[in-house]
Amino acid sequence: MGKEQNPRRVADNEAMAKTRMLRTSPQKLNLVAAMIRGKKVEKALADLTFSKRRIAGDVKKCLQSAIANAENNHNLDVDQLVVAEAWVGKNMVMKRGRPRARGRFGKILKPFSEITIKVREIDAEAEAAKKAAKSHKRDAATNQAAAAEELA
Repeated sequence: MGKEQNPRRVADNEAMAKTRMLRTSPQKLNLVAAMIRGKKVEKALADLTFSKRRIAGDVKKCLQSAIANAENNHNLDVDQLVVAEAWVGKNMVMKRGRPRARGRFGKILKPFSEITIKVREIDAEAEAAKKAAKSHKRDAATNQAAAAEELA
């Protein structure tokens, strides 16, 4: 007799995680998010582990949370997961300052941001077809370059 269950915010083959109040600017966080977009989760975790950026550790925690959500809440296969989407948003901004010359006040803004990571399970057949199309495209480009070289 309780309330109706909320509809799922993601598809059946997806899971997501969100981390808020990360003490970095959205622009810097987006550089790390761009590093993992579209990659398989094990490759993305390896990239974040060995990244020199300070915020990469927090992004790694968020990605691990998304993987755990996929495995435990949605019964998805961890080996078939890819980072489908990773987007960054603004959060609050702490305003600080320091005294400057002639009685003025230098504004210092300390921004916070948030990241949302969505992982998707892909089937092996679709991945094989994607790889085949990519290699076919690469072969066509090299053949075209060789033909242009012969003409010259």
